[in-house]
Amino acid sequence: MPITPPKSHVPFMSDSDVVDRVLRHIAAGTTDRGTEVWQEPVENYQSEDRLAQELSVFKSLPTAFCPSIALPKAGDYIARTAAGTPLIVTRGHDRKVRAFKNACRHRGAELVAGKGCAGAFVCPYHGWSYGLDGALLGIPHQDGFPDIDKLANGLVEVTAIETKGIIFICQNSEQDEANLHAHLSGVPDVLAPDQMIFAENEIIVEANWKLHLESFLEGYHIKATHKETFFPFGYDNLNVIEFSGPHARVTFPFQRIETLADVAPEDRQVSDKLTYLNQLFPNVVLAELSHHRTLGILEPLGTDRTRIKTYHLTKSETVGDKDTVLKTAARDLEFVNGTGQTEDIAMVSGIQRSLNSGANTAFTFGHFEPAIVNFHRELAERL
Repeated sequence: MPITPPKSHVPFMSDSDVVDRVLRHIAAGTTDRGTEVWQEPVENYQSEDRLAQELSVFKSLPTAFCPSIALPKAGDYIARTAAGTPLIVTRGHDRKVRAFKNACRHRGAELVAGKGCAGAFVCPYHGWSYGLDGALLGIPHQDGFPDIDKLANGLVEVTAIETKGIIFICQNSEQDEANLHAHLSGVPDVLAPDQMIFAENEIIVEANWKLHLESFLEGYHIKATHKETFFPFGYDNLNVIEFSGPHARVTFPFQRIETLADVAPEDRQVSDKLTYLNQLFPNVVLAELSHHRTLGILEPLGTDRTRIKTYHLTKSETVGDKDTVLKTAARDLEFVNGTGQTEDIAMVSGIQRSLNSGANTAFTFGHFEPAIVNFHRELAERL
C-alpha cells in the first residue's frame, strides 16, 4: 500500500481503521510502502557543522521537555540541558509553566541541578535570588551594585507551551506563537493527568542521535534484530505508517491482533494488540505500549554520543488498584528495555563504529522505511 506524507497536520487514523489496514496486510502478505528511496550522506552523521545546524533546528521548534505531570505542584522544577542550553522548567504559583536559561544574571552560575521543589532559585555562588516567575528578588549587599536595574536582570525566559499532557520548550523567541502551536497540532493526545510516572531514566548511547532515532521508525529490522524477543509476538516487515505534518506514527502489530477480525469496530480494544510509535519531530519518541507509555527525548552530546532522557508512565484510565497497575507497567517496561532496546542500541552503536571505515558514502532508505525518509526530508528542508 503506497503512502505519501501529507504536509498538513491531519489526525492519525482511528484504532479500528488501523486494525482494518493491518488485517488487510496480513491477508495479502504486504505492508505500507513509501514511494521514494532516500540517500543520506554518511558525512551528515559525522559533521560538526551539520550537528550545529541540527541543534539550531531543535531551538527553532517546540520540542518536548517532560510530561506535564512531572511538575505537579507550584515550585516543582526540572533542570536539564536541551540543545546545548542549560534550562530550568518550573511551575509557578499561578500554575503556569515557565522555562528559563539556567544562568544567574550576576556571573552566570547554574542555579539548580536535577529536579526538586523550591520557593525561589538562589544562586549557590553569591546568593542572588529569583522568583518562580524569573524576577530578580534579592542581591546580598546590594549597595555594591548601585546602578543595577532589577527589572531588567531577571532570569532569561524561553517559550514554554503546555499542551496534550506535555511541556514543550522553544528557545528561539523570534518564532510566532501561532506557528509554534500549529507545529504541535499533529501531536496525538496520549498523555493525561490521571497517569503516573513510575520510572524515569537517562542513558548515553555511543552513536549519532539520528542513527538511534531511525531504529524506532521501521519494522523492517524486527525479524533479524529481534528474532527471539519481539519477532515471535509480531510479524516480519508489517507496519502501518502515518504522517501528520512533520510528525509520524508507526504501528507495530502483534499476532493477537487477528483476534479482532470478527469484533465490531466500536468494540475493538487494541492496547495489547499493537504498539504505536509516535515520532514528534525532530527528536522525541512517544510510545504507546501494552501497559505503559514512554516519552523519550534524544539530546545530541556530539556527533557520536546521544543522551536519552526517558519518562515511563502508566496508561490512562487503567483498571485496577494502584499497586497492580504499577507492577504491570513495570513488567511491561522490563521486557521492552531488557530486550528490544538493548538489541537496538547494539545495532546503532555498531553502525557508529563503521562510519569511519569508508565502506559507505551514503545510507539507503527504501520503500519499507518511509518514516525515516520523511524525517530526513523534513530535516533537510529546515536546514
